[in-house]
Amino acid sequence: MANAPVDVRHAPNAPARMPDVLRWVRSDMDRVFDRFAGAFGMPSFGRMLDATPAFGADGGMALPSPAVDIAEDAAAYRLTAELPGMSEQDVTVTVLGDTLTIKGEKRQEAERKDANYYLTERSWGVFERSFALPQDVDREKVDAAFTKGVLTVTLPKTAQAQQQRRQIEIKSAG
Repeated sequence: MANAPVDVRHAPNAPARMPDVLRWVRSDMDRVFDRFAGAFGMPSFGRMLDATPAFGADGGMALPSPAVDIAEDAAAYRLTAELPGMSEQDVTVTVLGDTLTIKGEKRQEAERKDANYYLTERSWGVFERSFALPQDVDREKVDAAFTKGVLTVTLPKTAQAQQQRRQIEIKSAG
């Protein structure tokens, strides 16, 4: 009897535990949002709700992913990211193969001097966000502009992709 296996998840004779309904609902919703968000390179829904801060590989605080809008017209895709408090020197945009990556680092330093004290505070953080590029993007002509804390990345479509677009007439069914 001393060597009998014991299921460590449930102690013998323990009462059955009620399922945590809120955890189940969150887990189910995470899966739904993750499927949707993954198509656009967005972070998982569960990571957005985590209360504990993440740290970058270099020890800096991981900033939350910036809010991003993606729009499309006949000539190009436009990705717009809100980066308040940052400048173009704080951000890098790279295209490697079929992936567009936006990285940023925010550094803040405050210094106050008074007759009785001297205070210096520093904080900094990093973020990195990647997006899968559609096949019809002309990777050699990707352009980025930064104005008043907003990064706009223009992803022009190839000439062939622009020529393939045509308007379809919609007929009345009745």
